[in-house]
Amino acid sequence: MNNAPVSSSVLEAAITWKLCLDQGSGTPDERNAFMRWHAAHEEHARAWLQLGLLDQRVTAAAGPARHALQQSRSSMRQRLGGLAGMLVLGGLLAWAGLPSLSASYWLADQRTSTGELRTLRLEDGTLLSLNTGTAVDIDFHGSERVIVLYQGEISVETGHEDTRPLLVQTDDGRLRPLGTRFLVKREATGTRLEVLQAQVAAKPRNSGDEQVLAEGRQVLMSADGLGPVEAVAVGADAWTRGMLVVDNVRLADLVATLGHYRSGHLGVADEVADLRISGSFPLTDTNLALASLLPALPVKIEQHTPWWVTISAK
Repeated sequence: MNNAPVSSSVLEAAITWKLCLDQGSGTPDERNAFMRWHAAHEEHARAWLQLGLLDQRVTAAAGPARHALQQSRSSMRQRLGGLAGMLVLGGLLAWAGLPSLSASYWLADQRTSTGELRTLRLEDGTLLSLNTGTAVDIDFHGSERVIVLYQGEISVETGHEDTRPLLVQTDDGRLRPLGTRFLVKREATGTRLEVLQAQVAAKPRNSGDEQVLAEGRQVLMSADGLGPVEAVAVGADAWTRGMLVVDNVRLADLVATLGHYRSGHLGVADEVADLRISGSFPLTDTNLALASLLPALPVKIEQHTPWWVTISAK
């Protein structure tokens, strides 16, 4: 069971069931209905598990935290629809120690769930695409246009209908496009910038200097500096068109990437992990993407449940 984010609707349903069953008012029919809901999709089971972990951490809490979890369904829906509710729920989830359900994710202006891709046209004409599991704030104020990336990956194609400077910010620093198209991705060790067109100036948070990155180059930015500048990989932005393009990559790396676009466990056996593969794979149908491995590699797909899949040797 992974800790990937769940959708707001599934989270609300899990809260509704928890309130019903925890209060001891569930009838046998309701308990049976809950079991059917729980078994219907891995995301339901994941939401229930994560909510249970949260509840363990707030059981001993004083009034406000516990009370926030025990609101009625209609009140919870109203809370989920507004900033106050997101602060309550996001804060509780972050306090519970569940990084994938952090307050920054739930409070973000725009966010995508597992496997979801979304493209937005901002008020200045900028085209903003969000990859799977991505959360951003969009703040166009008096002197600047700011996009804050909390997690995931975005593609930015800058608009030219506004003279205010456009900035992309993360915990690691600031990126200032110079009339361009580029990718920004949060990684475990920093923020990756890939420039697809024109130039982008990168300024680490703890550094006073900007470095301009040219078209076709990429760099990993940490709060303290920039790593080596390298060439952008072929097909780096293919995900914006619903595709994954790879060139001679390890099977384990391909499977790890596909795993970000589906719920549940997707693994690869050690004996085939280092096989190499090139090709294009659909991100909107990861089952089809996995099936396309079979003619190309000596592997088989072991599917124990729809949410537990392993690639092993044939």
